[in-house]
Amino acid sequence: MPVAKKRHSNFAPAALVIFAVAFTLRIIHIWQMRNAPFFTLLMGDARGYDEWAQRIAGGDWIGRDVFYQAPLYPYFLASIYWIAGRSPTLVRIAQAVIGSCSCVLIAAAARRLFSAPAGLLAGLMLAVYAPAIFFDELLQKSVLDVFFVCLALWLTANITAEQRSRQLMPWRWLALGLGLGGLSLTRENALVFIAVILGWAILRFGVRAAAVFTLGAAIVMLPVAARNSMVGGGFYVTTSQFGTNFFIGNHRGADGTYQSLRYGRGAPEYERQDAAELAESELHRKLTPREVSRFWTARALAFIVSEPGAWLKLMARKTALLVNATEMVDTEDQESYAEWSAVLRLLGPVTHFGVLVPLAFAGMLATWSGRSRLWVLYALLIVYALSVMFFFVFARYRYPLVPMLILFAAAGGLAAIAEIQSFQRAGFSLLRPASRKLILQATAVATVAIFVNWPMGSASAMRAVTATNAGTALQSEHRIDEAIAYYRRAIATQPDYAPAYNNLGTALREQKR
Repeated sequence: MPVAKKRHSNFAPAALVIFAVAFTLRIIHIWQMRNAPFFTLLMGDARGYDEWAQRIAGGDWIGRDVFYQAPLYPYFLASIYWIAGRSPTLVRIAQAVIGSCSCVLIAAAARRLFSAPAGLLAGLMLAVYAPAIFFDELLQKSVLDVFFVCLALWLTANITAEQRSRQLMPWRWLALGLGLGGLSLTRENALVFIAVILGWAILRFGVRAAAVFTLGAAIVMLPVAARNSMVGGGFYVTTSQFGTNFFIGNHRGADGTYQSLRYGRGAPEYERQDAAELAESELHRKLTPREVSRFWTARALAFIVSEPGAWLKLMARKTALLVNATEMVDTEDQESYAEWSAVLRLLGPVTHFGVLVPLAFAGMLATWSGRSRLWVLYALLIVYALSVMFFFVFARYRYPLVPMLILFAAAGGLAAIAEIQSFQRAGFSLLRPASRKLILQATAVATVAIFVNWPMGSASAMRAVTATNAGTALQSEHRIDEAIAYYRRAIATQPDYAPAYNNLGTALREQKR
């Protein structure tokens, strides 16, 4: 017990430094973005979450349909709206606090798994990671995704560090279940985490630990399942969009990213409507949400079975997209925000996925000797990566991988420093096995770095997507002149971006030009 107290006490200064750095950067970013058009203009899912939250805050806490999107983030927004009124600025500040807490949690996890220096480095890496700063400011559920991942990693690290004792530690297992249950209500494919941890609990700690963990997850998820059953006439653990998303990611013509079922109708409310209408049109009857999901699942499976070669080629592309440095945009891109944010301009070129992945790979090599202790982390990383690849790849969909990669990257960074210091003392010689091992590892890391930084996405195309979505949001508010300006900006940025031309035409027609 005295050792635990000392460790906790020693971590406090580091935790304060990490939180201060993370929060300061996020507040500066918010301050610099206050004059940007994106600050008050909500696009895509953000607009849907905001409208949903306003309905909840207005008293519609239950809703009328089975959840099509993960529900926790709109309820988080609604709680802020109910307490303080609708204030996107206040939401962003609250998210800056949550994002900063995530940095402290990942630091605590790395400290528990590896060392105090690794903990400090991991926390600072997430604090200055440009996509994290970007996502924490958006009215999107990504901030909660990573918070729950960091919480789960911290709890898992504590259990892992003490697994030799095989003590039950019920509060940790209960908290881990609660945390992963919450994560599943923000990121549906995070259900794979529950499966991994449940298997780990049974294999390493026995049925009692697994039961306590399951109880925690059930406390969070069963009320949602009961609510869905009440309003939808069926049992849905989280949402009913599995089949639609599975088809979008797995059909003839899929490219590994999002494609709307009907051209130009990628907004959540349209996707849900189109999924039902297209399925019902083909089957000639009214369908329940479960039947709609099954219809699209069957379509995707038919493609996989009938064209396995094409599907494997598609999966290879999705693998490359998943690990590539490019942050694949769905609504708004980091580069467009960097035009307004000095924080993103300064940090973006050096703290990005193309730097993180090679560092994490180096860390995996450095910690491979401890794989029997760390295998659950490898399992969590692999199954989540697969869960993204089986659907389609967006930057914010792969974002929950970042804390797991940072754990290994921090260990890898420190291992590299230790190796350099060792060779400074002993000298470098090809006759030494350590030197030959270092060359092999450096070659492997360099190969990974080249692969993940191979150009796969165009920055101009990403900016065109953002400008077009901004124009769409402005047009929906009948701000036609401003919308036209954004459509023309998108065309100037990416002359072959067809949606911008289509939307410009509708805007000009609405303006009667």
